[in-house]
Amino acid sequence: MNPVIGLDISKEESHGQAFLERGKPFQGTFHFEHTRDGLANFLQVLTEVEFASQQRPLLILEATGHYQSPVVQFLEEHHYIYIVINPL
Repeated sequence: MNPVIGLDISKEESHGQAFLERGKPFQGTFHFEHTRDGLANFLQVLTEVEFASQQRPLLILEATGHYQSPVVQFLEEHHYIYIVINPL
């Protein structure tokens, strides 16, 4: 299994958990604000997961209207693959 990061997106911040393998969490949960500094911290988490697994992680997040926009734009700028799931 490739590494996966699940994100819970809210209005001003997101929470996440990375998994290197199925049922094998990487470190603990993390959170970051949707600011320039917060997204820089998020990039550090992405880099740590990539280093530990030797693969770029796939990101999965729930559609939250426009709240996910800064995170999606950031992921696109850094060429990460992500999946947005619509709960409906």
